[in-house]
Amino acid sequence: MSAIRILAICVFRHGSKVLVAQGFDAVKEESFLRPLGGAVEFGELAADALRREIREELAAEIAEVVQIGVLENIFTYRGQPGHEIVLVFDARFVDQEFYQKDSLAIHEEDIWDGPARWVDLNDDLPFDLYPDGLAALLRNAA
Repeated sequence: MSAIRILAICVFRHGSKVLVAQGFDAVKEESFLRPLGGAVEFGELAADALRREIREELAAEIAEVVQIGVLENIFTYRGQPGHEIVLVFDARFVDQEFYQKDSLAIHEEDIWDGPARWVDLNDDLPFDLYPDGLAALLRNAA
């Protein structure tokens, strides 16, 4: 049985740059970009899920977590249909050194294709930014 997943993702900003991870869909042979985060577990607040996911993915602590929007995402990934409600947050890293690095190692390599890196939203992105509607949300929330 298919279910709608609830995700919490974080848009870390550094000037006009945002932190994204690169994924790859082998069925579509398509690379894509997405901010870090993950599924909200039953009984868990979305902001707490986001803190947990960032700890798991980057071994980092975050502060000033603020929800900036909600996106509904219906998609196909690895040949399977998906449906997500994506809670989009803004936050900052407690350790300011994260902003000085070009890329950050992700501790869940099985999900992502390489480290997280800063991309400039004013430039042409090398791959599509997901979930759909995120770029417009970021432009409106700036």
